[in-house]
Amino acid sequence: MGLVEKGIRFIEKITKNAGYDQEWIILREDDTSPDYGVLPYQRPINEHIRNGVINLDKPPGPTSHEVVAWIKKMFELERAGHGGTLEPLYPQLG
Repeated sequence: MGLVEKGIRFIEKITKNAGYDQEWIILREDDTSPDYGVLPYQRPINEHIRNGVINLDKPPGPTSHEVVAWIKKMFELERAGHGGTLEPLYPQLG
């Protein structure tokens, strides 16, 4: 199985797991040089951590800044940040 087919199968799997049902139209198939990146399921964990996003439902109490500091320490990161706080539109209904 070539890289293109592996990539398509990976995309179809995550699309299905996300609840989407769509057909992919492939204009052409061409393998990408393995010198440029790594397939997601073959990527080392340190690359996922370095380039990833943590979706965190922060409980009341610690600030977003504190949570970022904890994550930086846990994963031994130099840089990390948060994208802000998303409050529900009507907190009294949550």
